[in-house]
Amino acid sequence: MAERFPIPLSALQHWRFCPRQCVLIHREGVWKDNRFTAEGETFHEHVHERGEEVRGGVRTVRGLTLCSQRLGLIGKADAVEFRKGQPPFPVEYKRGRPKHDGSDALQLCAQALCLEEMLKVTIPHGALFYGASRRRQEVAFSDPLRNGVIGAAKAIRLALSEGPLPPLAEDQRCKNCSLQSWCEPLGSVSGYLREALNEC
Repeated sequence: MAERFPIPLSALQHWRFCPRQCVLIHREGVWKDNRFTAEGETFHEHVHERGEEVRGGVRTVRGLTLCSQRLGLIGKADAVEFRKGQPPFPVEYKRGRPKHDGSDALQLCAQALCLEEMLKVTIPHGALFYGASRRRQEVAFSDPLRNGVIGAAKAIRLALSEGPLPPLAEDQRCKNCSLQSWCEPLGSVSGYLREALNEC
C-alpha cells in the first residue's frame, strides 16, 4: 500500500508531458492559466455538469471519484460507462487533438487501474474523446501501458517528496506551457533555492 500523500491522476499526464511542470504544479503549488488550460477547464466543467444518464442500455456516470490505495492515486473520471455483463468503460474527454507523447492514454489507464481495484474487475479498454475531432479513440490497457502508470506513480512520488526541480525541457513543449514565466529562468523561489544549495 502506498503511504503518505495521494497523487492526483492529473499528475501522470503532467509528468509524461514534462516532469518539471509536474513538480512545479503538484509540489510547489504553481499554477497559471493560459488559453489552452482555460478552455480545457471549461470543456471538463460541461462534461461533469451533464450528470448521470441512461441511454440505449448504457449507464454513464460522470465525475466519479476514483482512488487506488496500492498506487496512492486519487482523482475523478470524466465518464464511466456501465453495460450489463461487461466491465466498466472509462472515457476521458480532451479539448484538443490526440497528443504524441502518450500522456492522455497514461492518465486514462490510471483511471482504469483505480476502477479495477475499487470494483474488483479487469478492464481491458477505455476511450479518449477529443473535442477538436468529436471522435473517440479506443485505448487498450496493455501490460506496457499499465507498467507505465506504475512506474510514473513511483517516480512522481519520489520527485514530489524530495530533490531539486527536474531540468528544463528547453524544447517545443515550453512554447505553449502556461508556467513558462515561472519555469524560466529560475523556476519557483523554493525550487531555485534547493537547486542553488545543491550546487554548493
